[in-house]
Amino acid sequence: MNNPLLQIESLPAFDQIVAAHARPALEATLTDNRARLAALTAQPTPTFATLVVPFEELSYRLNRVWSPIGHLNAVANSAQMREAYNECVPLLTAYYSEIGQNAELQAGYAYVLEHEGATLDATQRKVVDNALRDFRLAGVDLPPERKSRYREVVQRLAQLGTKFSENVLDAGKAYARAVSDSAELAGLPGNVVDRAAADAKDADESGWLFKLDQPTYMTVMTSAESQSLRHDIYEAWVTRASDVGPSAGRFDNGPIIAELLPLRHELAVLLGFSSYAEYALATRMAKSSKQVLGFLDDLARRCTPAARQEFSDLEEFAGRKLNAWDVAYYSEKLQESRFKVSQEALRPYFPLPKVLAGMFALMQRLYGITVRERPGVSVWHPSVRYYDLLDAHDRVVAGFYLDPYSRSEKRNGAWMDECVSAKALPSGTTTPVAQLVCNFTAPVGSAPSLLTHDEVTTLFHEFGHGLHHMLTRVAYPSIAGINGVAWDAVELPSQFMENFVWRREVLPLISAHVTTGETLPVDMLQRLLGTRTFNAALDTLRQIELAGFDFELHANFDPTIGERVAETLASVRQRVAVIPAAPFNRMPSSFAHIFAGGYAAGYYSYKWAEVLAADAFEAFEEAGVFDSTMAARFRDSILARGGSLDAMEAFVNFRGRQPDVRPLLKQTGIAA
Repeated sequence: MNNPLLQIESLPAFDQIVAAHARPALEATLTDNRARLAALTAQPTPTFATLVVPFEELSYRLNRVWSPIGHLNAVANSAQMREAYNECVPLLTAYYSEIGQNAELQAGYAYVLEHEGATLDATQRKVVDNALRDFRLAGVDLPPERKSRYREVVQRLAQLGTKFSENVLDAGKAYARAVSDSAELAGLPGNVVDRAAADAKDADESGWLFKLDQPTYMTVMTSAESQSLRHDIYEAWVTRASDVGPSAGRFDNGPIIAELLPLRHELAVLLGFSSYAEYALATRMAKSSKQVLGFLDDLARRCTPAARQEFSDLEEFAGRKLNAWDVAYYSEKLQESRFKVSQEALRPYFPLPKVLAGMFALMQRLYGITVRERPGVSVWHPSVRYYDLLDAHDRVVAGFYLDPYSRSEKRNGAWMDECVSAKALPSGTTTPVAQLVCNFTAPVGSAPSLLTHDEVTTLFHEFGHGLHHMLTRVAYPSIAGINGVAWDAVELPSQFMENFVWRREVLPLISAHVTTGETLPVDMLQRLLGTRTFNAALDTLRQIELAGFDFELHANFDPTIGERVAETLASVRQRVAVIPAAPFNRMPSSFAHIFAGGYAAGYYSYKWAEVLAADAFEAFEEAGVFDSTMAARFRDSILARGGSLDAMEAFVNFRGRQPDVRPLLKQTGIAA
């Protein structure tokens, strides 16, 4: 078989890759890697050049083969691709466990450090130090029987995470809310109604059909006047993959969570940690559970009085006690009443092509980077576009795919993933390529997709991650871009980018009415800026609730008692939540960030990094939003460094001091 996954000298041939290519390509790569690794570890006197650099190459090659497989499973999830992916995950997990526990490879790295440590530059030293740390965290020093158990646990955790994601996706796909009475459509924007009509037609039904994708959910919750429609969509959303709700028990993630948490705890204890939270913190900026919980408690204490007032104002405006499915609707109405602007009213001013053009213009002004679409690149869906990043000399320095629209075979949310890692090694140099994925409402007919301002913020957020990946200047893939960056600092560039969508200097670049071309009017701009602090304390407490639940679940797990998901969530809510939860809410069952993603005992990272981002952006507010000198400093200190520098050291290099929480409190209005 001529396998396109093995052609790694060019961009992936996404239009040629099929599920049947996945396992053969992965098996061939793993077999070859193992043979090469045996030769590398047989060297009696390894050096950085003869061991570390070739191993970086092996890892790079494997990532090139695996990246399209994992990506297609997330954005084009067919039964065949899912089956192929599930066949591959155990193979890949076993290989990484072997690498982590390879005593000969660890000894080789230790030999390099001992004999060349004094002559390695800082970046090379970081590659070696990270590797030796990761060997310890993979159990290289464990006795044989505990090594074996470690591998079993890691293998099972990988399988559970995959199944968790599949259940969430399947539960969402299985639900649709039919509407036959047009009165239930009151308040909904035309584009969403048109999409629901088209979906009903595709299903050979009359009326309208509302699917359970993220854009539809958000729009119904904020715009639908029908309380019954809001209730039904809300219930379906917060009970996805659980024991209750419209698909009760069909895709239940409860048993997965019940198996997953003890295994994580066992993994941590095997490696000498008291909890999974302490194990996770071994690679983070935060150094202890006490520090994380103290950070969350302090932020909650600062926010709670303002949040209580915000919720009181909301109920006073509604004239009644509010249910969970009412909060977003009345929040939108109160915001509209106060500021005479709504997310839906803003949509016509944010056509996706204009937002992209403005965002790219901002990159030119900040970093001297030109973004140019490149046609003819192989993609996985007709709506996907590919762009090159070019420097001042018109040289391509990076590239990215943009997959903007929601589809049934695509998981919810928005994310950035690496397609190609940067490297500059003796074998050659590669430019980094990112994959930016969003779930905006797809356009109907010839009209462009229209974004809410919240969705514009999401796009900038993911592009911030993309810049972190694409503007790296690190030669070694293991610490280039987002690789090797402390997990609680990885959100810094993305949340930093969000700040630009609120600036009066930037909004004219990214807004133009879809029919008239008129830039966002000054009065509407002023009102939009006023909304930034609206319900900011409530929003912050919601993030603290999620972060506290995640961290306490992993920090306080007791194997003699077992998982206490509902009890932990109830305890955290009792301390920090202001908005009462619906009795049927099963949020943990779809909390893929922590049960299927990389945020286990790390969801606090969003708030932690938001402090860093607000502090970093304050430097731009002081110097000027388009200040190229400040932008160059941010690029050199943060974006270009990847994981080659300790995250705190990188921040101090940029800001000249340790981070301060006050800019975030000021930015959100909580300080006032």
